[in-house]
Amino acid sequence: MNWHPLTSAEQLEVVKEESKSTPVVIFKHSTSCAISSTAKSRLERQWDGAGLDHVKPYYLDLLRYRPVSNEIADVFQVQHQSPQLLLIQDGMCTYDASHLGINLDSVKKKVTA
Repeated sequence: MNWHPLTSAEQLEVVKEESKSTPVVIFKHSTSCAISSTAKSRLERQWDGAGLDHVKPYYLDLLRYRPVSNEIADVFQVQHQSPQLLLIQDGMCTYDASHLGINLDSVKKKVTA
């Protein structure tokens, strides 16, 4: 899995545009939370065998970039949670899960491209 860092609110416009040609996931991670670390580790272990090679993964350290996390909630009309995984397609959030409810099989079922 090759994470792409998400560090500025301006990147969200790029993410929206990218999502019009390829699905994008955003993983919001709290580096001080054990549940978040577990969810991230599980994602990384399962990613390669999940058949999601065409999905671009973004990683947000929400403790360092909390304003970006708030902007994600506004732009994609989701409630902020941590950890949280969002699937962005055609500029919109089509899947949103948090904590240990994050499931790559569910993501795979929602991917349209």
